[in-house]
Amino acid sequence: MVVATASALPGARRLWSRLRDWRWPGVAMRAVAAIGGGYAMAALAAIVCATLLPTERGEAVFTGMLLSFAVYTGVVIWVFAAATALRAWIGMLVPMAVLGAAAWFSMPGAAP
Repeated sequence: MVVATASALPGARRLWSRLRDWRWPGVAMRAVAAIGGGYAMAALAAIVCATLLPTERGEAVFTGMLLSFAVYTGVVIWVFAAATALRAWIGMLVPMAVLGAAAWFSMPGAAP
């Protein structure tokens, strides 16, 4: 039979304080923002480029796809460079809303 001694409690308290101070939720939210939000932002940038560039359709799509790699990289850098996870999400969702509106209104037949 194992009996817990009083000397085991300080170690447990130290472990609990380390777990409580660990910032894993912020890191997890940043990872979700970087992976999912970066993909969404890159896709929206590619759509906007493909529909708004005044070149041939194939060239516009190719340019949009090339631009999407730079956009994805920029989003990942931004998400992990922001001061907080909330600021990273806000700084990512505002341009996504603008790109989404531009993509919506640039599609043929979507404008009223």
